[in-house]
Amino acid sequence: MRPTFFRRTLYVLLALLTLAACQNKDKEQQAALPGGETPEAAVQQSVALIKAGDFAGFWKHALPPTDYAALRTDWPRERPDQPPLSDEDRADFAAKLKEFTEPGAEDKLYAQAKVKLTQLQQQYSDQLPVMIGIMQGIARASIEQGKDMSATQKKQATDILNIVAPWAQQVPWFDQAKAKQSIGIFVATTRKLDLKNADQLRAMDFDTAMQKYNVGYLGLKDMLNLYGLSVDDTLNSVKVSTLENANGHARVKIDYTLLGKPVTTESTLVQQDGRWYSEDMLQNVRDAHARLMAPASAGSAPAPASSTHVIAQAPAAASSTAKPTKH
Repeated sequence: MRPTFFRRTLYVLLALLTLAACQNKDKEQQAALPGGETPEAAVQQSVALIKAGDFAGFWKHALPPTDYAALRTDWPRERPDQPPLSDEDRADFAAKLKEFTEPGAEDKLYAQAKVKLTQLQQQYSDQLPVMIGIMQGIARASIEQGKDMSATQKKQATDILNIVAPWAQQVPWFDQAKAKQSIGIFVATTRKLDLKNADQLRAMDFDTAMQKYNVGYLGLKDMLNLYGLSVDDTLNSVKVSTLENANGHARVKIDYTLLGKPVTTESTLVQQDGRWYSEDMLQNVRDAHARLMAPASAGSAPAPASSTHVIAQAPAAASSTAKPTKH
């Protein structure tokens, strides 16, 4: 008996579903691999992981396996330039933690902020745009004088500054309703972080730290969105195109929109074992690991921060050539 129309339709649908499942599986497998299959894919996957707040996945994607393993191992190592915690440090941390997480913290903090905001609005509401303009000038000079930044990095930092500063001048920082919402987000985020004490924070391993970064990042996004800056909108707007690709090196152009304004930057990627990685990020992590492993010599200057702290600039590194800040 020949199949009926219904059965033929069912066969076609099953075939399409099977094909779609195979394609989705291929995409998942590609996403799980380190680096990108192409320079464009490497950047786009980094952006997607940052949008999701998946910093553990970001680093696993952004680094070759050997470098990723070194980063994980380096994370809890004591930094040569990091002073030991004092009893005063521990007490201050515990006091702030209690203030931000105790029952009724939202109401107590808002009651304090309400009075302070009223005072600040009376004193500085007219001066705030001028003050932000002055800070913009100082920041621009700092960027121009930065010795660790390339010309491309300086241009992007300046472009971002020129967009964010006018936004900051217009933000209703003294709005008490927004302040109350912001405090609510801050308290909820601090509670979700579930920090116990300063020693726990200092000794955190890589996996735990990445979970905490996720919580903090999502809270920060909510706060920025409250004041009109959508990180997701910016990340969703990213478009990547390849300018050059030869001999294991590629240069890509990254276009995105920040606060409704177009921004363009470039990034250089290198190919290793058939996969593509950000050249700046890879070199930064390797340099930080080398400094951490270098034997300390008597009388030498403190070593810069290890690769355990380059996470602070993961979003920038994913969409630009900006190197992670060394604290």
